[in-house]
Amino acid sequence: MVNRPTDRCPGVFATHEAADGRLARLRLPGGVLTPARLEALALAAEELGDGYIELTGRANVQVRGIAADDVETFADRMIAAGLAGSRSHDRVRNIVVSPLTGRLGGTSELWTVADRLGDVLRASDRAQELSGRFWFGLDDGRGDVLARTPDVVGLWSGDDRAELVIADHRTGRTISFDDLADTLLDVALAFLDLRTDEWRIADLPADRHRELHRRFAGIGAPGKAAPPADAPVGPRVGWFGQDDGRVLLGAVTPLHRLSARQAQFAAAVGAPLIVTPDRELLIADLTEGVAETVVRVLAPLGLIFDAGSAWTRASACTGAPGCANARTDVRRLLSEHVDRGGDLDGREHWVACERGCGSPPDALVRVLGAAPGDAEVG
Repeated sequence: MVNRPTDRCPGVFATHEAADGRLARLRLPGGVLTPARLEALALAAEELGDGYIELTGRANVQVRGIAADDVETFADRMIAAGLAGSRSHDRVRNIVVSPLTGRLGGTSELWTVADRLGDVLRASDRAQELSGRFWFGLDDGRGDVLARTPDVVGLWSGDDRAELVIADHRTGRTISFDDLADTLLDVALAFLDLRTDEWRIADLPADRHRELHRRFAGIGAPGKAAPPADAPVGPRVGWFGQDDGRVLLGAVTPLHRLSARQAQFAAAVGAPLIVTPDRELLIADLTEGVAETVVRVLAPLGLIFDAGSAWTRASACTGAPGCANARTDVRRLLSEHVDRGGDLDGREHWVACERGCGSPPDALVRVLGAAPGDAEVG
């Protein structure tokens, strides 16, 4: 194996040392969480972390405030819960799926492909060389995954096939669902052959970028991928009728953090859970009666089911005191701004230094000093 610079993207075993303790990030292929796994994560966050589960922009979760002496215990509990695998492949299962697919349009077969992709990644010795920033996508045609520009995407083209999209460029090649996971891995391994110290396909020099596309191009003129014109607009928050007659509930929380208590109540519903790249929590496959009860119980606990809430458009980095680089407590400032009904210019992400950590791709980034009035717009 060639020794190359590694990124510092945290995992369960290789945690990030922050000002408030260790940070562990857990990869959730497709953002899927079972109730039992959410319950185990909530207990670990409460007993070993700062008491919160943070939802990330790649449909993953993370826990902050873990003491250095507790990192191993936390990892062991995540392994036991099925939320972490081997040390060598801990950070490579970055897989995002159109969150509504198979329930509101799309095809449920993409979830099967996601599971298969997780398996082939774990089985590949070379896959462990991938950066923790490299990620895979499965888009059901509505464009919500394409908009995130993963390194390689399977874009559903109808029936049981998907077009290969590499670094936001279509290849014109369609792959059967049976072969799609292996082909996505093949693209990632070909990237490893072509890279020097690049972490993502888009970072490759132009000549090697073209070579990668040439290897996987199909018939037809490849071009830049774009979401369909009828791609959905708006948050996945509120009450949605599934195609099978059941109900899906979408919720957000202030600052996109679930307290351990909120997570435990959500897990107690006993329904499938999905974290989305927009940091929403979906609770799926409910009867109408159960859905009404869920809203009645979880809303007073702080889960927001109102698509008009400012918290569907507002997010922030960790800020002080959790981050040593932060100049201010940006979470507190944003919370105060939202609580007093302050205006937001579309989707806004507030950060406490120029690095802009966690910025969503379509957000207006505001870099704060000591107060909202000192913000620099980025």
